[in-house]
Amino acid sequence: MSQINVVPYVDVMLVLLVIFMITAPILKRGVKVKLPQASAHAIPNPHRAVLIVTVDAHGHYFLDGHPVSAAVLETRTRRLLRLRPHTPVLIRGDRAVPYQDVVRAMVILQQAGAPSVGLMTKSRGG
Repeated sequence: MSQINVVPYVDVMLVLLVIFMITAPILKRGVKVKLPQASAHAIPNPHRAVLIVTVDAHGHYFLDGHPVSAAVLETRTRRLLRLRPHTPVLIRGDRAVPYQDVVRAMVILQQAGAPSVGLMTKSRGG
C-alpha cells in the first residue's frame, strides 16, 4: 500500500503564506503628498480606470508610484490613451510644489493626447 506524505507540501504552503503576508504591504507603492483642500465634488464613477500623475514637493513626476521623467511620462500617457482614449487624467500636486511644475505636468499630459486634465484635492471635511 503506497501513501503520499503531504507534510512537506503543507510546510511549503505555510512558508509561502508567510512570505506573501510579509511582502504584500511592501508592494503597495505611493508617493506622499499633502494635497491642497477644496470644496469639490468626487469623481462620478470611482470604478473607472483613472490615470493619476503625482507631482511631489520637489517637482518630480510619479506615475503609478514610480518616478518618471517628463519624456517617459508623455510616452506612457500617449500609449495608455491610445488604448483607452476616454481614461480620465488627474494630477495630484503637493501643496508645496510651485504652480509652474503643476502647469508643466498639465502641458505634458495634453501633448500626450489627454483631452482634459483634472486636479485632485483633499476635501475640507477630511
